[in-house]
Amino acid sequence: MGSDVTLNVGFDDTDSPAGMCTTYLAYVIAGSLRKEGAAEFLDYPRLVRFNPNVPWKTRGNGAVSMRVRTGDPGRVKNEIRRTVFERADVAHGANPGLVFWEGDDVPEPLAGFGRLALWQLISRPDARRFARDNGLEIHYMGNGQGLVGAIGATGYRWDDHTMELLSYRRAEMCGTRRVVSPASVKSMQDRTFPSTFNSYDERSGRVLITPRGPDPVFYGIRGEDAASLVAASRMIRSDESPLGYMIFRTNQGTGAHLRNELTEESMRPFASGWIRGAVTGSPIAERGGHVFFEVESGGRRRRQQQQRRRRVRCAVYKPTKMTGIARRLVAGDEVRVGGGVRKASKGHQRALNAEYIEVISLADDSYLANPTCPACGKRMKSKGVGQGFECVRCEDSRAASKVEVKRNRAVRTGLYIPDAGAQRHLTRPVQRLERRNRAGAPDHSLEWLHVYDNSGE
Repeated sequence: MGSDVTLNVGFDDTDSPAGMCTTYLAYVIAGSLRKEGAAEFLDYPRLVRFNPNVPWKTRGNGAVSMRVRTGDPGRVKNEIRRTVFERADVAHGANPGLVFWEGDDVPEPLAGFGRLALWQLISRPDARRFARDNGLEIHYMGNGQGLVGAIGATGYRWDDHTMELLSYRRAEMCGTRRVVSPASVKSMQDRTFPSTFNSYDERSGRVLITPRGPDPVFYGIRGEDAASLVAASRMIRSDESPLGYMIFRTNQGTGAHLRNELTEESMRPFASGWIRGAVTGSPIAERGGHVFFEVESGGRRRRQQQQRRRRVRCAVYKPTKMTGIARRLVAGDEVRVGGGVRKASKGHQRALNAEYIEVISLADDSYLANPTCPACGKRMKSKGVGQGFECVRCEDSRAASKVEVKRNRAVRTGLYIPDAGAQRHLTRPVQRLERRNRAGAPDHSLEWLHVYDNSGE
């Protein structure tokens, strides 16, 4: 086989709420290409999660890309195109998009498209126009919504990454309840942490590696490197015999969608990003346990800059387990809030749905109280309006007015994120706050694509 062409492939929106999975198609395609010797994989298959606030996404808004070396790009393209469009769940609303681009280096416009898709909405016409202007080969069905993710995944540049091992189900098991041993998942997490993350929610006792829909994914283990994932998969216990697994390079757990500041111009419905400013008043707890507060963007330290100040309503929902922190904020606290912009509706104003709260500095929280007696330490009593205060024990102890008393704050500066069970795919977990992985060559000592025999081995 010749090896003179680097082929970059991206595809998305092949699934629907009724079934199928874009990563499963990648598993099928990769297995076929390797079996036929049609292409050499230059990297792990890539699973790229984009803006999680897109209203028409299916599950995790993930697209797949592949980077291969081949001497017969026409044959490889035909194989991929046939698999994607024959297996995409178009009958139940999938709108698949497929992109091919030949080249060793990702051009800046293509990388820029990938960055934009992380935090903003990109229209289908804009995606088609971009493909035409930049010489991309595209194919799509339905309305072509999948082109946005396909283009973005093809051009995505990796400044940080994690890995995920996805195990797939046999066809006869799809749609049935997934059953894995919770004890085995908890044990696996205990033994592999921090090389794996978000597998088991200690607080609720809930297994986090199994999805709930009818798609072919059995379970997914997220972590930092391929070797840890393979070892972790061998610790999972279940009566179900899976079909096989494949390891993906992914941007999950990187917080990549929340790196942009939401300005007055960019804070549009469904955008993702962050604001920084000062809390303007007391948070309000509403029915259901959700908490709302307002932030005046600019903050105490940034008000000297010549930028227009504005107030942004922030929403903290009960399942995140961040409502306790939100309730304890007071006017003047400086915070950074990251999340997605909720569109205004008839019953609700626009809000930033919080995915994290970073408390940067705390304001003094004080109240007026009767003065204390310097002799006995007891609170003085008022003598009447305008008549001052006196101690009932120590008659010579008097004071003219109330005094300001500072409350002890039940909140500290630092970063607060949702519990593991409420985190999104892209949320950066606590153990990854200071970690960045640089993309490197695949570990060829491991099977990153594996098909089990009938015994599950």
